[in-house]
Amino acid sequence: MKIKTECLKHIFIMIQVTLLSGFSYSQSPTGKKVPSMQNVVPAETVESLRAIYEKNEFAARSFRADWLPDGSGYLVLETAPGSDVQVLASYDVASGKQTEIVSALQLGCPETKGHFSIESYTFSPDGNKILLSAVNREGENNTLNHWMLEMGSGKLQKVKAGGNNRISPDGQRILFSDQGNLSVYNLQDEHTILLTNDALPDSVTYGQAVWSPDGSRVAFVQSDVSRIRLRSMLVPGDPTYPEVRRTRFARVGETIASLRIGIVDAEGKETRWLPVPIPTEGYYLGQVSWAGNSNEVLVEKLSRFRDKREFFIANVNNGTITRIFDESDPAWVVASYGTNLGLEWIDDYNTFLVLSEKDSWRHAYLCSRDGKNQKNLTPGEYDIIERVIVDESGGWFYYNASPENGTQSYLFRVRLDGSDEPEQITPKNQPGYHQYNISPDARYAFHTYSSANEPPVTKLVRLPGHKVVRVLEDNKALREKAASFSPIEFFQVDIGDGIIIDGWMIKPGDFDPSRKYPVFIYVYGEPHGQTVRDSWGFAMADYHRVIADLGYLVISMDNRGTPCPKGAAWRRAIAGRLGPLSTEEQAAALKEFGRTRPYADLSRVGIWGWSGGGSNTLNALFRKPDDYHLGIAVVPKPQPHLYNAWFQEIYMNTPEVNPEGYKESAPINFAEGLEGNLLIITGTGETNTHVQIVEGLVDRLIELGKQFDYIAYPNRNHGLSEGKGTQLHVRVYMARYLLDHLPPGPR
Repeated sequence: MKIKTECLKHIFIMIQVTLLSGFSYSQSPTGKKVPSMQNVVPAETVESLRAIYEKNEFAARSFRADWLPDGSGYLVLETAPGSDVQVLASYDVASGKQTEIVSALQLGCPETKGHFSIESYTFSPDGNKILLSAVNREGENNTLNHWMLEMGSGKLQKVKAGGNNRISPDGQRILFSDQGNLSVYNLQDEHTILLTNDALPDSVTYGQAVWSPDGSRVAFVQSDVSRIRLRSMLVPGDPTYPEVRRTRFARVGETIASLRIGIVDAEGKETRWLPVPIPTEGYYLGQVSWAGNSNEVLVEKLSRFRDKREFFIANVNNGTITRIFDESDPAWVVASYGTNLGLEWIDDYNTFLVLSEKDSWRHAYLCSRDGKNQKNLTPGEYDIIERVIVDESGGWFYYNASPENGTQSYLFRVRLDGSDEPEQITPKNQPGYHQYNISPDARYAFHTYSSANEPPVTKLVRLPGHKVVRVLEDNKALREKAASFSPIEFFQVDIGDGIIIDGWMIKPGDFDPSRKYPVFIYVYGEPHGQTVRDSWGFAMADYHRVIADLGYLVISMDNRGTPCPKGAAWRRAIAGRLGPLSTEEQAAALKEFGRTRPYADLSRVGIWGWSGGGSNTLNALFRKPDDYHLGIAVVPKPQPHLYNAWFQEIYMNTPEVNPEGYKESAPINFAEGLEGNLLIITGTGETNTHVQIVEGLVDRLIELGKQFDYIAYPNRNHGLSEGKGTQLHVRVYMARYLLDHLPPGPR
């Protein structure tokens, strides 16, 4: 990527830790001390990064639409031809005929004049009404305004609504949240009823509200965080007299939110609390919904450590609680990415479909309402990647899977009665990543296909034959640019004991296989995400192509413990210890990569990662100093016991239960092993990996007399995206550090 732009002008804040002299020095791979930060990033590299992060020249366009409830068409928010006026348009699925439903120009009334932009919309259960939420762009505070649109007549009514809007089954009332409380607005008399009235800022809130089928009741979840400790953060403002903001933060091992499920009548007169047992340590909730009638509620209850999951049906009238499904595993049954959460009812609520990994693979189980009869619909040694839709009238369950390749995804379907083997719907001549948004009647789908080297194309296809009806987004301009990009090459390495690691590689544009190139690794390595996937733009591919063209082999590999569709044993291998296993397997994979590819120079190896990848970068440098010579750790968590309870406890429980696991997983405990060049990047406005978690490591490295570099971006959060120029600056700074401390180019 070489795009001409204006020269980069930027101001940056850098904190360099210097220990033995008034200058900052770093250790080269050969052991020689060299002054740091001397190289200048080439202008063409800066221009390419600016094109990515400021001009968005390589961002793929996506097609966004919502199916009409009957599947006859779909709605699209778009701009009217020849103007900047936003319209909500309906498209007939078969013919493609467009009909304008409502224009933003129609929104307004004497007391709300201005230019409105539609932000979102919500269908009524019968599809006859649409609740529009729009912002007045000429207003001072961008407050949301709401209108109810009748599809048949086109009538617009200004209404009151808020967040998480739900239209009642009869289409006459709107359930919404406002400042933590729940309210109901009546379209006929235009009155608002308060269902709850004791919400307190940063203490008690009400959410997950849902109408009963007859509209007489509302089920909801009360969350009380008043016992969670408050954490202080500086508020940007007067630099001499900064103010302090205090927010709740549930740290590992400490108090979490207290949850309970309530049922309130639609007039707000009586509230009942379901007698769901509350363990001392607390618990989490998944799906809360009505179980096919207005007297029974489905509750998905998750243990605090997510090693147990239960589904209950609670009778609102007599308070009885009946368990219909449960599972447990010493590691976890529901991970942080939540793929397995929830169930789906079929057969008039007499049967449900649920995802489970209880046989070591993620499969779909069809269960009777009481849970006594269970059948695996998708047996075999492969994982469902995600459920797509249940076509009950046709008798099919559609899901994504990739039995042969853990980096790809394809659409499959299987009969709900389990009478036949699953069949692949995606054409087999399209290797890569396929995503589907299927119509409610399962006759059509928006199909988006991409690969690591092919930008996404979205088409309307007819199912099950996958016949293309029309192209909805082809990203033609981006595809033309991509033709000149350095390709991403996928590979596998065998690290022994039957463990095959997937990886990808980007070579420099002028690559010469007869010479040796430095290796720069992008790592994550934790259970929340994988970095090796055959889809466009994945794992910051644009950035890594730019880095490769500086003269590096850029690679990434997924160790065990990452959420690849390779079975529960693969994913749970990391349980109890986030760090040791990933460090060992990444190092083993690196050595095997170098052994089988003579052009890889393992005397020049760098590694970098973000968040959990930043932690694994620290582990690599501290635990394997002979293998890694440079590391860039962005917003890492070197002290996992100080991280948030919701995430860390899934994979490691608490330090009281798992002291050795926390000790072995904390990079700070291995800081004495640092020998190479280390750059730590964080933001002082972090609400995730708080800056104090990082500063503990900074203090430890200083105590040990270790030289390193550290930059803290003021008031930036975990994504380091706030403030003009920040994203570009981070990437240029990383490139500069890399060039200065890991000599590029062939030898």
